[in-house]
Amino acid sequence: MTTTNVSPSGLRIGEADFWNRPLAERMLDFAALREQSAFILDELPETVFGDPTKFYSVIRHAELLEISRKPHLFCSGQGSTSIQDMPMEAVEYFGSFIAMDNPRHARQRVVVGSAFTPRRLAALSESVANICSELIDQMCEKGEVDLVQAISAPFPLLVICDMMGIPRSEFKTVLEASNVILGAGDPEVLQGRDPYGALLEAGATLTGLMDELAEARRKNPIDDLTSALVHAEVDGQRLAPEELGPFFILLAVAGNDTTRTATSMGMHILGQNPDQRRIWQDDVEGVTATAVDEIVRYASPVVFMRRTATEPVVISDQAFDEGDKFILFYGAANRDPRVFDDPERFDVRRNPNPHVGFGGPGPHFCLGAHLARRELGIVFRQLFERLPDIEPIADPEYLVASFGAPLVSGVKHLKVAFTPKAPLARV
Repeated sequence: MTTTNVSPSGLRIGEADFWNRPLAERMLDFAALREQSAFILDELPETVFGDPTKFYSVIRHAELLEISRKPHLFCSGQGSTSIQDMPMEAVEYFGSFIAMDNPRHARQRVVVGSAFTPRRLAALSESVANICSELIDQMCEKGEVDLVQAISAPFPLLVICDMMGIPRSEFKTVLEASNVILGAGDPEVLQGRDPYGALLEAGATLTGLMDELAEARRKNPIDDLTSALVHAEVDGQRLAPEELGPFFILLAVAGNDTTRTATSMGMHILGQNPDQRRIWQDDVEGVTATAVDEIVRYASPVVFMRRTATEPVVISDQAFDEGDKFILFYGAANRDPRVFDDPERFDVRRNPNPHVGFGGPGPHFCLGAHLARRELGIVFRQLFERLPDIEPIADPEYLVASFGAPLVSGVKHLKVAFTPKAPLARV
């Protein structure tokens, strides 16, 4: 049965106020809605981005998996990263190949995937660990910092910039542009700018940087990801020059957000669950893998992806029309008691853990999931070893959602405190 949004709070999923609350409050509403129906009919109010839009919230695990596995019936190419329809140029500009369908999606993913080789990812481990260590060195004597500014935001983005061969002198530019795209509804991020104009400006900044770097690597390739991407060829196919900019936007934003948000939320959640933190710290080697996946399940940094019905279709005995929009809410599916025992409990040893924090199965499963898991394992391992008593001293401040459900439930500030320590001696 399809029902309309009737949550205990009285808030609708399409309202910004639903999202401008702590994670636990949102999940209580989702828990109640999940028991009403597999599909919740809702509407995103009119915004500067478009007219009111009706959509179906998908908040159970089984239905989310079914939709994800059938891209021919539920497409991404009409807009996967926004509930409302956007101009197709904007959809692909900011979504790259996650906003495409086959055969274009398959071609780009194969070409990009050929550059993300196991050898390249394996070689990253030392670089990722060094970047994390350098950032901890910069904060470890202070005793109190904003974890987002000190670690969560710069860490995964520095990894990406180093992978791409972007010089450190450009890091601030990339960080500021990616912050705008991630938090375009937040007044603190916008600082008085028009949201749409700020998004376009940030996208143009990242595209311009990528175009300049790609041109240099075509002439003089080195051992970096940009060189691999501009020269990668699969069955005679290469990325076109105009496809590189959108891919870099995707990498700089979606490619770092899971690690960024999961680091901040993970620290906050561990502060709320000291028994689970002790289990992890007492057995870092044995628990890290399951703990990282539990953070991703529990926090679900990516809020949603959209799919659109390509023809009349029936799911779980419900009939839908061509053009109906389905919003896959990953965090809600990750708390489905039909799949997860005691789903509201944070358990660093949870196993099995078939979460969809990296997306559902199918062609759009996150290409960077392996790297994100590696980054999260490294950052918590190093924090536990070097600052063993680090803990939150305030609740997280979330990015303000101004236009309904945000694509990313990001954290913009999280104050932490610890016993000051000396930086590591460098050779």
